[in-house]
Amino acid sequence: MEFKEVVLKRRSVRKFDPNKKLDSKIVRDCLELATLAPNSSNMQLWEFYHVTSPDKLKKLSKYCFDQNAAKTAQQMVVLVTRKDKWKARVRWHIDQMESKFGKKKWEDYSKRERFAFTYYKKIVPLTYADFGGILGWIKYLFYWLIGLFRPIYRQARHSDMRVVVHKTQALAAQNFMLAMTDAGYDTCPMEGSDTLRIKKLLGLPFGAEINMVIACGVRLPEGVYGDRIRVPFEEVYHKV
Repeated sequence: MEFKEVVLKRRSVRKFDPNKKLDSKIVRDCLELATLAPNSSNMQLWEFYHVTSPDKLKKLSKYCFDQNAAKTAQQMVVLVTRKDKWKARVRWHIDQMESKFGKKKWEDYSKRERFAFTYYKKIVPLTYADFGGILGWIKYLFYWLIGLFRPIYRQARHSDMRVVVHKTQALAAQNFMLAMTDAGYDTCPMEGSDTLRIKKLLGLPFGAEINMVIACGVRLPEGVYGDRIRVPFEEVYHKV
């Protein structure tokens, strides 16, 4: 389909056809496309749990309060943020750069290469590092003072960085849902869930957070609850 067709066809579907099964490989391919979404500093602090087990689907539906989309889903995908993996991702980036640029003396790197190393060795760790929220507030106040005199990045607190990784995951979610639409499948993103029980079901560590659960299947006509409506575009569009 043309991109505009995909966007127009995608709907949040609440009832899926029980007689039309999904090809798990196609869903996996759509998830691989999801990982190409833009994300903050290319840190990729996300994970995707593709649930196909009937037993786990039943439990996951219960933890999503047995919404129609969850009850009738052929498969589900749980999108998880992993802010706690930032150190591992920094190390991965440094390894990638050393592999690409080679291991040299600092002065032998180009200006662009030195900036890349500085970004991941100093700037990203300064942004993500925190100790019980205290360091985040210290950075926030320090940046606020500097901001009195010049523009500066202000998202320094633990809560701010949580927002950053959840925004990143949401971008991946949209990639996935549009890819599924293009593949002839349908989805429904669900925020209403018992995230603690879902974490236990998936065996996730404390630092992981549930971003959303996406039900997947092939729509029934009654699975689309009415025409799509949006507030007038003029209310949200501002040309500056």
